[in-house]
Amino acid sequence: QVQLVESGGGLVQPGGSLRLSCAASENIFSINAMGWYRQAPGYSREWVATIISDGNTFVADSVKGRFTVSRDNAKNTVYLQMNSVKPEDTAVYYCNAIMDGRIYWGQGTQVTVSS
Repeated sequence: QVQLVESGGGLVQPGGSLRLSCAASENIFSINAMGWYRQAPGYSREWVATIISDGNTFVADSVKGRFTVSRDNAKNTVYLQMNSVKPEDTAVYYCNAIMDGRIYWGQGTQVTVSS
């Protein structure tokens, strides 16, 4: 069982930056992959970024060049750095983890991009 706790959401102006954190209850070396998804009102959940156990990262085309995913092994935490945010980035952002064939989700954190 992996517990995930997201933090760092809030209100940010267009063009601004925000960093989301996802703290895992397990050593992230034992987790196959951790990722970020988002869900805007009226839309299905959308994949944003993933970091796998070997450190390779992948980001969706919609955020490429603006968002980066990284991790701090000592803190068992994965981050989503969001730069040059746009109003269409407004959504609830969820962290997930894949371990031993099971998928775990955090509770989500709201990000609102508005002036």
